Amino acid sequence: MKLLVQPGDGIGSIVKAIDGAKRSVEVMIFRFNRKEIQTALVKAAGRGVAVHALIASTNRGGEPALRELETTLLGAGVTVARTADDLVRYHGKYMIIDRRELFVMSFNLTFNDIERSRSFCVATTSRALVNEAIKLFEADSRRQPYEPGNRALLVSPLNARKQLADFLAGAQKELLIYDPKISDPAMMHLLAARAKAGVDIRVVGRISRPVPGVQVQGPTQQRLHTRTILRDGSHAFLGSQSLRTLELDARREVGVIFRDAAACKTIAQVFEQDWNTLAEATGADDKAPVDRVAKRVAKAVTKDLPPVGPAVEEAVKQLGADLELDAGDLQQTVKDAIKQAVKEAVRDAVQDAVEENGGELALSGAAKAK
Repeated sequence: MKLLVQPGDGIGSIVKAIDGAKRSVEVMIFRFNRKEIQTALVKAAGRGVAVHALIASTNRGGEPALRELETTLLGAGVTVARTADDLVRYHGKYMIIDRRELFVMSFNLTFNDIERSRSFCVATTSRALVNEAIKLFEADSRRQPYEPGNRALLVSPLNARKQLADFLAGAQKELLIYDPKISDPAMMHLLAARAKAGVDIRVVGRISRPVPGVQVQGPTQQRLHTRTILRDGSHAFLGSQSLRTLELDARREVGVIFRDAAACKTIAQVFEQDWNTLAEATGADDKAPVDRVAKRVAKAVTKDLPPVGPAVEEAVKQLGADLELDAGDLQQTVKDAIKQAVKEAVRDAVQDAVEENGGELALSGAAKAK
């Protein structure tokens, strides 16, 4: 098993794998702009390798690029299939070489994801995992139903929720989590339960609301695109699904659970480095631009919030209840609730747009000073 760490390891191993293919290359593409990989795929097809690309039907803002890629690859003799539109999105990232080696990536094949983001990729020759990935690739390429047959390959929305829940529940000492946004209620409840049981839980990323016992450090200068969990230093999950309801229940996401001493040790070392770096970052300028945008929008929305007391009193009266309400406290409580809900909604929308456009949100010096 091999682990690639981004930024740092780059695309050399991926290009080398394609260049070394003898019979076939099967690759799922959600977002793509690396010409070196495109050239390798074209060359492979030119020397008689059966190259098959399954390309997402849509992504936010990048459909023209996907359709252009389809045309280019088709012209070079690559077999191209487009994903169905039955799910909200087909967001998985994986590649199979000669039906012998499987690459599961948490990054897209783009410059920003590989060169500017913390992310990982695992390559395995496990016969069981490779065969399961082939089955998934063929089903999605043909737009046919897929039935999970291996607990270690996590495929949303079919088996990922259960497998990830079981994976988290099995933690005895420690969970180190990379996740751009944890927000699924059931998963947060599970994390709270493990923390209460004495498990040390740390998250590099974001969580929609505080969870008792769970420590969180938000990313600052470096983009975060991986979804990776290390359990008790010995078992790891790596894939494209966050602990978010949408990515567990409504999108095609692909991940893998594995046990490999060297890979797990590297993930632990990288996590500790990132955690310590984030812990040292202080000051207003370190606050993530996405959070600052969300805060400003929430403040603007609630600034002129009309009085809610009369509406509440009328609703209570219609229910036949006799209550005395403090109008001032009620107004502030509702305002705080709306502000928090708006922050979370805007933060999620902006973060999704940033990730899926393959870029990063940067504020100007003037904006930072405000």
